[in-house]
Amino acid sequence: MADRGGVGEAAAVGASPASVPGLNPTLGWRERLRAGLAGTGASLWFVAGLVLLYALRIPLRLCENLAAEWKVWRNPLNLFRGAEYRRYTWVTGKEPLTYYDMNLSAQDHQTFFTCDTDFLRPSDTVMQKAWRERNPPARIKAAYQALELNNDCATAYVLLAEEEATTIVDAERLFKQALKAGETIYRQSQQCQHQSPQHEAQLRRDTNVLVYIKRRLAMCARKLGRIREAVKIMRDLMKEFPPLTMLNIHENLLESLLELQAYADVQAVLAKYDDISLPKSAAICYTAALLKTRTVSEKFSPETASRRGLSTAEINAVEAIHRAVEFNPHVPKYLLEMKSLILPPEHILKRGDSEAVAYAFFHLQHWKRIEGALNLLQCTWEGSAGTLVPPTLGILRL
Repeated sequence: MADRGGVGEAAAVGASPASVPGLNPTLGWRERLRAGLAGTGASLWFVAGLVLLYALRIPLRLCENLAAEWKVWRNPLNLFRGAEYRRYTWVTGKEPLTYYDMNLSAQDHQTFFTCDTDFLRPSDTVMQKAWRERNPPARIKAAYQALELNNDCATAYVLLAEEEATTIVDAERLFKQALKAGETIYRQSQQCQHQSPQHEAQLRRDTNVLVYIKRRLAMCARKLGRIREAVKIMRDLMKEFPPLTMLNIHENLLESLLELQAYADVQAVLAKYDDISLPKSAAICYTAALLKTRTVSEKFSPETASRRGLSTAEINAVEAIHRAVEFNPHVPKYLLEMKSLILPPEHILKRGDSEAVAYAFFHLQHWKRIEGALNLLQCTWEGSAGTLVPPTLGILRL
């Protein structure tokens, strides 16, 4: 069979133009060449596209972004365990977080708040054990033990602010104590960072702690109604620590700016972070859709649009909604209140139902504030029965 295949291939290679199907022997050599190339044009373009995509894989970080969009992330807007999640337990007697979710948080805490040099500071040694502890009362007890050893243990204050404080006011007070201690430790680590790899690791840990504290203080200010203060903290944080974009602080900033109805500032943030080289999120995609919807939703009517067709602005809004739905199709049911909202988890799966819950929990109010926005979302989404169809086919098919 192998020999027969080889003979066949050789025969095809040595065949004369007259024996090749589709080539007229009466044509000149230029015509025959042009006819042969015409049949392979599509294949050549396909190959060229693959080559270009391969060449751009590094600058566009395609593989990284694809993997990033389908992995579990820390919820940028996760609630405070003591001051918010615990209320649910008080009312229902049920736990608001799954064991899996809390286990992921324990891993996050160990990654962010511990390092190999913890043995040099007794209080950090105690806190290293505290972050591994699964029992909440035991964690809180360990935090107090760490403070007895060192009254300036920033991570101990962090744990108490997250888990023992029963109000946002109490949490903010503890985070301010954590900030004072964290800034002192951070400055000390900066001075020693070049002495050894261990000191560099310690600086990374102390940087993580400081950024976490400031971010949570911004969220406290947001929840207590001091929104401009929250925005300033977030902007300063993003300027001071630009490499820490993985923390998605810009999503906290987007939500606060929407609450201020500072739509021009929201657009400026989107212009910076809605980029092909960065992982997308429901917050980015649906906020972009909301801004375009805002320009047309007040006067939008599906009946009128069906008669006259869509205007350019309406097409842009509809296309933006489609891009958002394509990224996470679970969100519309929560925004349209077809599914009940529940407390958002501490971790979300990008493009999954958990991300949809987390997004709608905080952003539904922003959609409701813009007259007609949910109506346009519903018309666009229901018109396609939850599927994506090009907007040129008419509003009822979108």
